[in-house]
Amino acid sequence: CVVSPTMDPTKMGIGRSIAVLTSGGDAQGMNAAVRATVRVGLYTGAKVYFVHEGYQGLVDGGENIRLATWESVSMMLQLGGTVIGSARCKDFRTREGRMQAACNLVKRGITNLCVIGGDGSLTGANAFRTEWSGLLADLVRAGKITEDEAKKSSHLNIVGMVGSIDNDFCGTDMTIGTDSALHRIIEVVDAITTTAQRSDHCPHLATVRSENCCLSNILYLLVICKKKCSVLLHSHQRTFILEVMGRHCGYLALVTALACGADWVFIPEMPPDEGWEDHLCRRLTDQRTRGSRLNVIIVAEGAMDREGKPISSDQIKKLVTDRLGFDTRTTILGHVQRGGTPSAFDRILGSRMGVEAVMALLEATPDTPACVVSLSGNQAVRLPLMECVQVTKDVTAAMSQGRFDEAIKLRGKSFENNWNTYKLLAHINPPDVKSNINVAIMNIGAPCAGMNAAVRSAVRMGLIQGHNMLAVYDGFDGLAHGQIEPITWTSVSGWTGKGGSMLGTKRTLPAKLLEEISQNIAKFNIHALVIIGGFEAYVGGLELVQAREKYEEMCIPMVVIPATVSNNVPGSDFSIGADTALNTITSTCDRIKQSAAGTKRRVFIVETMGGYCGYLATMAGLAAGADAAYIFEDKFNIKDLEVNVEHLVEKMKTTVKRGLILRNENCNANYTTDFIFNLYSEEGKGVFDCRKNVLGHMQQGGTPTPFDRNFGTKMGAKSVLWLTEKLKECYRHGRIFANTPDSACVLGMKKRSLTFQPLVELKGDTDFEHRIPKTQWWLKIRPIMKILAKYDIKLDTSEHADMEHVIKKRTALAK
Repeated sequence: CVVSPTMDPTKMGIGRSIAVLTSGGDAQGMNAAVRATVRVGLYTGAKVYFVHEGYQGLVDGGENIRLATWESVSMMLQLGGTVIGSARCKDFRTREGRMQAACNLVKRGITNLCVIGGDGSLTGANAFRTEWSGLLADLVRAGKITEDEAKKSSHLNIVGMVGSIDNDFCGTDMTIGTDSALHRIIEVVDAITTTAQRSDHCPHLATVRSENCCLSNILYLLVICKKKCSVLLHSHQRTFILEVMGRHCGYLALVTALACGADWVFIPEMPPDEGWEDHLCRRLTDQRTRGSRLNVIIVAEGAMDREGKPISSDQIKKLVTDRLGFDTRTTILGHVQRGGTPSAFDRILGSRMGVEAVMALLEATPDTPACVVSLSGNQAVRLPLMECVQVTKDVTAAMSQGRFDEAIKLRGKSFENNWNTYKLLAHINPPDVKSNINVAIMNIGAPCAGMNAAVRSAVRMGLIQGHNMLAVYDGFDGLAHGQIEPITWTSVSGWTGKGGSMLGTKRTLPAKLLEEISQNIAKFNIHALVIIGGFEAYVGGLELVQAREKYEEMCIPMVVIPATVSNNVPGSDFSIGADTALNTITSTCDRIKQSAAGTKRRVFIVETMGGYCGYLATMAGLAAGADAAYIFEDKFNIKDLEVNVEHLVEKMKTTVKRGLILRNENCNANYTTDFIFNLYSEEGKGVFDCRKNVLGHMQQGGTPTPFDRNFGTKMGAKSVLWLTEKLKECYRHGRIFANTPDSACVLGMKKRSLTFQPLVELKGDTDFEHRIPKTQWWLKIRPIMKILAKYDIKLDTSEHADMEHVIKKRTALAK
């Protein structure tokens, strides 16, 4: 029978056994999924087994199938690959091999199997489940198991988690390992493209560097350089061709192209039109004539033309070199993409999927189809495994039959949105007919990684729509003091990968500057406003809306794009910049923990940013394997601190003699970082010693992660498209007049989609004193961190994910 959602979760698995295996190509983040499956399985009272070497270990049995313990998955989170091994297995493809595998499971009483791998591995698991009763009957006839053993193991439950860097499995927005692979790719892109950034021999560019010129002077000097130093400038111009993995799926190539602003991308789902060679050469030439010193072409290894013939990076290099004479370099990344430490996103994804997989196994009945745990937006969902496999096969069939538009749709909404955004931003010829609309863009609050990506895509999308784009420097101060200049297509070249804010940003709010702001809106004839920033951007937007009653100039459409490491803007589950900060904290915690590798019994106390918002502390705690994360939203007292100290004292008796405590900077006015450090140091005397680290502003710096580049790019483009439609609605009697609530919105990610919510409607969900939303989705994830750290708490299973269906997509497309 189905386990009741109200049942005590610590007793759900009593008397049951779960086996976990990784199969196929390895992917970063698999270890996080294994760790979560083991620890949550043990938490429910079940026995949990490792299956080493994938299906081969399942067939061979013996020492390959071993009991897992809590400590045996310690220190796994930061490791790439899979510590329990993965192997291709011919034996499992035969019935004899599957019979042996079934025998090995029955003898150990294992009737729940968690498989982490690609579609081939998961399809194999489903076939194994389908013929389970027949295998048991054959084993009984052969005398290898008894009738009683067969009866006790009459049904096999299967749950899959998709581990694949290619993100080639339909039904999930992201597969485990994809984000980490993108990190490796972007690191390489950033490294190789710096060689074409500037000419070190050019005296005018040296002036730019030495005098920290403003943007207008830089553009002026670049024009001078084109006239006087053309030979020197062209000596370092290059075209880079980067080949990434993706034999049947172009996700890595597509997102890389978005994240680095590539001139062209080749993906198997959408081959280029006939005559693409001429089109490509024209685009590269156009970029050069516009002053670009760098061309980037991204190629998926499975790229092909409309006839199904492969398009290789060498073929493209020969084309560019022979026709244009450009200095062209090719880089093939290969297995570098599979390596390295997993990103924070993949660790959190693997952990969340592992928890959901155990719940799905223990709630399954003989009638429940084998399911796969997937990600939709920020929601964990369960999908029928074979429906996902079928849709994945449908993509391949659509591609082979030349139905490429359908292939893009079948890949899912996320893939389709990425493709549509890239197509729009790839057009470098703005329309001949101008809209005579002026759209201003500004950054507000503290700088964060990804702001520049949002500005770049907003500027280029605006130019594509025929608008005039205006850059406002230094936030509301700049808007009040007239620091406003036109910004062009080439002005924002290369901005996607730059950290901080190229426009400059301040925390000043507009309330005391309304008179000056209204005058400049009129003076520069600003018809719409894009405000990119944190909580100040949200509050500043509200102040402008409230000023509409007094200042008619404020009656223009506005959109706020959340961009802050704190992730505290109402109306959005995620903010641009938070992922970069999260990865910085996670990698720093890895190093801090590693520093005690040769030291016994040490506890580290790390203070994170976030204001009053505990997002960074909570998610970094989950990603880095923290023992506790103190945050403002989850109130704690001296008794809680005492419990945490006792927990660490007990932990030091095991083989794991390191502790990690995260503290959000404003979690409590009295329980400061120093207080907690002193308390732990005193209570831990003779058992462990303490060290403290305040990470500070390093969390705001650095180049943006692939997620923040891609998120910023999509948010910037979508905001301008929305403004364009809103401007049409607000055009009255020859002028723009917008005073309805829905003409000033926050653009945010809510559950599964990007949505626009009126600023004034979000006021009710805002704690203005503490600068946080009143409801925050990630708080539901906090118990997972505590369970994985072995605290005795109750996991709320009342909101478990229900089984959904992906077949609807296919029927909708067929219609």
